[in-house]
Amino acid sequence: MPEGDTIYRAARALQKAIGGKTVTGFDTGLAKLARVNDDAPLLGRVVEKVESRGKWCLIFFSGDLILVTHMLMSGSWHLYRVGERWRMGRDRMRVVIRTVDWEAVGFNIPVAEFHTARSLERSSQVPKLGPDILSNEFTVEGGVARLAAYGRENPDAEIAVVLLNQRVLAGLGNVYKSEVAFAAGVNPFRAMRTITAREMEVMVEVSQRYMRANVVDGAGDGIVTYAGNRRTTHAMDREERLWVYGRQGQECRRCGAAVMMRKQGLQARSTYWCPECQAWVGMGETAAPVGRTQVVRRGKVGC
Repeated sequence: MPEGDTIYRAARALQKAIGGKTVTGFDTGLAKLARVNDDAPLLGRVVEKVESRGKWCLIFFSGDLILVTHMLMSGSWHLYRVGERWRMGRDRMRVVIRTVDWEAVGFNIPVAEFHTARSLERSSQVPKLGPDILSNEFTVEGGVARLAAYGRENPDAEIAVVLLNQRVLAGLGNVYKSEVAFAAGVNPFRAMRTITAREMEVMVEVSQRYMRANVVDGAGDGIVTYAGNRRTTHAMDREERLWVYGRQGQECRRCGAAVMMRKQGLQARSTYWCPECQAWVGMGETAAPVGRTQVVRRGKVGC
């Protein structure tokens, strides 16, 4: 699932492969990109740089043209040597950028658009992003300030929903949301008015530490740039790499209680937590949320 660390690694790999190189070919299955290429061809342009901003990947071409992509749930960038067989079918291809040595292929990308520097600032979602947790300029103090400010304006907002809000902090996704709340001992359904300054500080610090640990050189680099062993525990075993995410009904790694799962927010994203390690604080007027501990398995059609 693409989150900020995934996009950071993808942008880094793309920069290493095609950054500074001249475009020798461009192909797309998206009509709006094809129209721009017809009017202002990419052929002959130089890839000036590739960078990530939260969950967005930006590819800058000479001549003031920027390809902006967002992976949502299923998109990915792959890198192949020219002539190498793709690992996905051509029907899933959305964008291909070729240089002399490399093909950068975007598969299943749901959001892709060209911008100039001016249009990017004027009409895209990118300028509205909160501070990027993986940027060199990010500080824990700045992140806490953003959380606190949002909490004052939205006191009833649930903390895990806020952690996913890219206009507050850019980069966290559904996996990190649950893992960060667990690490801070914060129930993910608590309202912002119940979150202390110290809890915010811990969550921001853990967010930065977890994400930086998952983008060190070698963590997920390779031909398929979305691949990587995202890890929040210190365990090397693939089955033990996360604290609570995806572990519904299993024992909490700290206290042994059953990990719960419940859908949360308008997008009904799955949230995982330990009811013992992440105590409920509801200011007396609301009961603690209850989630499922038993995994519901769907049978085959007709069974």
